[in-house]
Amino acid sequence: MSGAKVAVRAPERPSIHPTAVVDATAAVHPTALVGPYAVIGPETTIGPETTVGAHAVVEYATLGRGNQIFPGAFVGGAPQDLKYKGEKTRLVMGDGNAVREAATLNRGSHATGETRIGSGCLFMAYSHVAHDCRVGDRVILANGTALAGHVEVGEGAVISGMVGIHQYVRIGSFAMISGGSMIGQDVPPYCICQGDRATLRGINVTGLRRGGFSREETLEIRRAYRTLFLSGLPLKEALADLRRGRPGPRIAALADFIEASKRGVTRPAPRPGSPLLDDEQGEE
Repeated sequence: MSGAKVAVRAPERPSIHPTAVVDATAAVHPTALVGPYAVIGPETTIGPETTVGAHAVVEYATLGRGNQIFPGAFVGGAPQDLKYKGEKTRLVMGDGNAVREAATLNRGSHATGETRIGSGCLFMAYSHVAHDCRVGDRVILANGTALAGHVEVGEGAVISGMVGIHQYVRIGSFAMISGGSMIGQDVPPYCICQGDRATLRGINVTGLRRGGFSREETLEIRRAYRTLFLSGLPLKEALADLRRGRPGPRIAALADFIEASKRGVTRPAPRPGSPLLDDEQGEE
């Protein structure tokens, strides 16, 4: 914690437990709830209907409406970056997120000044979001999963338990990362990825269905996957082939994601003699 002035809340605020500590520079909405022994640190805004559980710590952060910070979670902690020298940075979170027990979400570093979390996300127990990450809406991080610094995770992505994601990697929207995977390169939107080091395993059909994709859109994504990764074409030629077909917005977003990659794109594992993608890939 900073050396800023602190004050124990007076009992006239029943929404803040008398044992909680709230920094003088913090703003807690009257409809928010702050539990026993929680700490609301400097320059923090707790939005309406947000709850901060017992022994949780929130500092240098802006939290929107209806977030749930469970006991023992730490939101807005200093970056675990040796280059960080105490610069004033922040974590900004949208609405309706759940941060479970002992999860840690760090604020930004001097590089960007901000870690940004969308809305409707679930960060399960012991998950970690490092400095300068960008996490989209409705993302799930399962238990023990860790995002290194500067990772970007797109809307609707699901990252299973005990996954490690290298710094600067991008996870595309509606991607699914299987448990225990180690991710060193960008994972394209809509795909399933698994392994150490991880490879693509097909299309995330279940995730697309839950995300409201039509059957036609899913079939279009499946065809694009085959063109990109199973046709034998160099990736640059495969992308050009997709572009010539005047793709719809879903495929255009996929092509844009791949073309913007700086770390390289995760590919399917070689499986001589049989195609990687079959019609059941991604079904539950």
